[in-house]
Amino acid sequence: MRTRFPALPPSAIALLLQIAAFALVLLSVRLFELQPEPLTFALACGLLAASFSQLAGQARWWFVIQLLFAPALVLMLNADIPPSVFLAAFLIMLAVYWSTFRTQVPLYLSSNKVWRALEGLLPLQQPDSHFRFIDLGSGLGGVLTHLARLRPDGHYCGVESAPLPLLMSWLRTKPYPNCEVHWASIWDEKLAACNLAQYDVVFAYLSPVPMERLWHKARAEMRPGAVFISSTFTIPGLEPDQHIAVDDLHQSTLLVWRM
Repeated sequence: MRTRFPALPPSAIALLLQIAAFALVLLSVRLFELQPEPLTFALACGLLAASFSQLAGQARWWFVIQLLFAPALVLMLNADIPPSVFLAAFLIMLAVYWSTFRTQVPLYLSSNKVWRALEGLLPLQQPDSHFRFIDLGSGLGGVLTHLARLRPDGHYCGVESAPLPLLMSWLRTKPYPNCEVHWASIWDEKLAACNLAQYDVVFAYLSPVPMERLWHKARAEMRPGAVFISSTFTIPGLEPDQHIAVDDLHQSTLLVWRM
C-alpha cells in the first residue's frame, strides 16, 4: 500500500526520502562494519531512495532522479570539475525549470507532428474573420510560430513562467506581428492575457497535476463554442469529446473538449 504526503511538495518529499536512504545505508555500514567504495555507497543510497519514491507514490520521473542523484554526485566530485561549472549549470537549470518544484509542471516540448495536428483544430478560415489562440505554458514558442506562419488570420498568445524558455520564445516569435508572449503564471488573474474568455482555442501541454484546476478555470471563463485542447494529459474523470492520436516519439494524444 502506497504512503502519500499530501501536505508537502514533491521536491521536499524527494529530499526527505534521499536523506532517509542515506541515513539507513550509513547505519547499515556502521552496524556491519563495511567499507564500501564511495560509488558503491552512493548506488545503495540511490536504489533505496528510488524504492522509497515508489512506495511514496511519487511520479515516475522521481524514480530516475532519486536513483541517479547520489551516484552522479560522487562521479562529478571525482571528476574534479571547477566550481564555476556547477554554478553555471545551476543557473541554467534554474532559468529553465524556475518554479517546477512548486507547479510540478516540467518543460515539455511539443513535437512537429503535434503542431501539424493542431492545424486541423483551428477555426475554419473565412474572409475578414480572425480567431485567438493561447498556449498555456508555451515553452520555446514552437506551437505559436508554426501556427502563426500557416494561419496568419489568427492571433497567438503564449504564457510561460520560466525565464530562459520565455526569452527564446520571445526571440522566436518576434518576426510575427500576430504573436505575443507573457512572463507569467497561467493562474495570474491580474494579467488580461490569462483570462480565457477571449480565446477561441486554448492549448495546454502541462502535467497531470494542474489539469483538474485548469479545467475549472476553463469552464468558468471560456465561452460556448470555444475549444480546449490538452496534449497527453487528461482531466480526471472527464472523457474528452475527441481523441487525436499523434504518431510521434512520445505517442502523444490530443484531447479535445468543446465548450
